[in-house]
Amino acid sequence: MNKFADFNTYISVFEAGSFSAAARRLNVGQPAVSKAIARLEQQLQSRLLLRSTHGLQPTEAGQQFYLRVKRILEDVAETELAICGAGKQLSGRLRVASAAVFARLIELPDLTQFLYTHPALEMDLLLDEGNLGLVEEGIDVALRIGNLQDTSFTARKLGMAKQWVLGTPAYFAAAGMPKVPRDLVQHEMVIHQRPGGHERYVFKHQQQQQEVQLHGRVRVSAAECVREMVMAGFGATVACEGMFRTELRNGTVVAILPEWQLPALELWAVFPSGHLVSAKARAFADFIQQLMQRE
Repeated sequence: MNKFADFNTYISVFEAGSFSAAARRLNVGQPAVSKAIARLEQQLQSRLLLRSTHGLQPTEAGQQFYLRVKRILEDVAETELAICGAGKQLSGRLRVASAAVFARLIELPDLTQFLYTHPALEMDLLLDEGNLGLVEEGIDVALRIGNLQDTSFTARKLGMAKQWVLGTPAYFAAAGMPKVPRDLVQHEMVIHQRPGGHERYVFKHQQQQQEVQLHGRVRVSAAECVREMVMAGFGATVACEGMFRTELRNGTVVAILPEWQLPALELWAVFPSGHLVSAKARAFADFIQQLMQRE
């Protein structure tokens, strides 16, 4: 039996807090996880985890074993990356969580190119609005946009995304075209409520600055709902251009007040397992970063 596989299983159980959560993370059955832990405890002749109705609690030996094994696996991952290189063959399953807005910043042909480059790699792409338990779900890398809410994870800044005031030509023809940002208070705005988001925006143009509190009867937490409401002509919104990439190209959505600048949104890769980052997760983050820099 591969001892490193058992080490990885223990790391997953320790971080996820249960056998079942670790099994989902590793995409294996729960009995396999239980056997791996039992095998380790037998080899070490020491109890690593205490089972109770309240879940799993690591013993003192279990705490020390976790720290040492995690360091070992970090070194193995770093060595693998150094020898093989991020551009070489990657294999296994890569689990990626992405905010729906971020996913729209990546064009499908670009994403499939990453998979074509690594034919032995499988990918689970889970779109979420920041509600997934990244450790419990076994996420290798999460793509986030805006302010990070959980600073306990390792994160890498990938780039920035410009924000614009966007709407359909039909909406602005009916409601009037704003000449300055303060005119937006008279408009129906579709508010995208997201973690770390807000409804007050500061617009800048040369030496001028206008702070605007947006108002709208509709507030939604899902990016796709924002898109649907805007495309239906209900109102305008503030969003990054990638969220309406196709519509901006074909003219069904327009960006207004182009001379007024809004703060750009930060784009992040979050690694839920701390410093233990796999070669495939690191390579994927490198790939996304290159895409963002190309934009």
